[in-house]
Amino acid sequence: MLYPSLKSRLKDQHTSVSRMIADLDNGKLSYRPEPGKWNIHDNIVHLTVYQPIFINRIKTILEKDKPSFDPYRADDDPVFLAWREWDIQDLLARLNEDRGHLYQLITNLSEQELNRTGTHLRYGTLTIIQWTEYFLLHEAHHQFTIFKLAQSN
Repeated sequence: MLYPSLKSRLKDQHTSVSRMIADLDNGKLSYRPEPGKWNIHDNIVHLTVYQPIFINRIKTILEKDKPSFDPYRADDDPVFLAWREWDIQDLLARLNEDRGHLYQLITNLSEQELNRTGTHLRYGTLTIIQWTEYFLLHEAHHQFTIFKLAQSN
């Protein structure tokens, strides 16, 4: 069963990104603190690109018996590389649109469907509820990175 905090975070957690960056200029959004490290824009691209990947993983778990998934690597993903060129407002609009689809998908699953499993090659066999928790914790990690970069000098 979906517990209240999971459902609430799934619905609204992503909205903090637009609030954290509301007053930042393009220089701050693209500032790279260290060579090879992602800036704020890159973190938002990653969150936006990963959401449809996650939706597809959930659909695969629903359609196949115990599928397995490699860890996602953004730097090797041509979609991530292409979406780096997107404007921040377009990324946020896509993030919001896809979150609506994800929320509807997860919250409309039966208890039996929520307990279906898929294997993450790093974190093991997870139910859809556990996959959703993993997704939200991963998103929160990037949101914290965005917060730190937004507050840095």
